[in-house]
Amino acid sequence: MNKRVKLLESMRNNPRDWRIDDLLVVAKQFDIECRNNGGSHHVFSFPNLEMDVTVPAHRPIKSVYIRQFMLLIDAVKELKK
Repeated sequence: MNKRVKLLESMRNNPRDWRIDDLLVVAKQFDIECRNNGGSHHVFSFPNLEMDVTVPAHRPIKSVYIRQFMLLIDAVKELKK
């Protein structure tokens, strides 16, 4: 199993104590854009989806943001079918 797939499954199973670098790895896998204009938040988005997920870069990231990120991943998967 690919390291990125394992990372995604781990996030899904345990949405606590993740770092922004982990989210960036998963976002890259799904071609999700990440904007950070030098601030303390990252905004994840995908073309043709109105859903944007804003995640504070503070460590560790709270589980509510990971769950929102997982919803974005699921929407991207559905769109790519």
